[in-house]
Amino acid sequence: MAPERDGARERTPAGATAAGRRSRAPRLYRLDQPRPRRRRITPEWDPETFGRLSERVARFLGTWRFIVWMTIVIAVWLVWNITAPHFLRFDPYPFIFLTLVLSLQASYAAPLILLAQNRQDDRDRVNLEQDRRQNERSIADTEYLTREIAALRMGLGEVATRDWIRSELQDLQDEIVEHRTSTVPEDGS
Repeated sequence: MAPERDGARERTPAGATAAGRRSRAPRLYRLDQPRPRRRRITPEWDPETFGRLSERVARFLGTWRFIVWMTIVIAVWLVWNITAPHFLRFDPYPFIFLTLVLSLQASYAAPLILLAQNRQDDRDRVNLEQDRRQNERSIADTEYLTREIAALRMGLGEVATRDWIRSELQDLQDEIVEHRTSTVPEDGS
């Protein structure tokens, strides 16, 4: 029992106004610990799970399989309620229950389709942003490479190439040969 008193003593306020505080706030929480979760009355939904479910339903609602099955169910419903004996018919001629079922199905299908479209829009927005960033990087890389190539071309204009050196050496060789032939006396000595 002593540990409980120590715990109770930790939580109870002390001082001149302790009696007044006890009635208003029966529990005091420590600031260095997270607050306990409050109980919620409404159920909690994981938006990602619900979104995936809505996309699956929307994908199914947009298929020919759904249209064929819906047509078969409605046809069987109508044929049963027209041709069956009166005591077995569950939805007589104005087919009010069928209208209710179709309205209920439509009232759930429309928001699920909209949810799936919103999720697709979000994905498209993210993909578009990624594409835009990639394009910006590509443009920046292209501009950088263009500047580098221009700098290399300018640098190559000032650098001696192998062909230029060969032509200069050939010119020098020609000059040396000319100089030798012009300085050599004609008498052969």
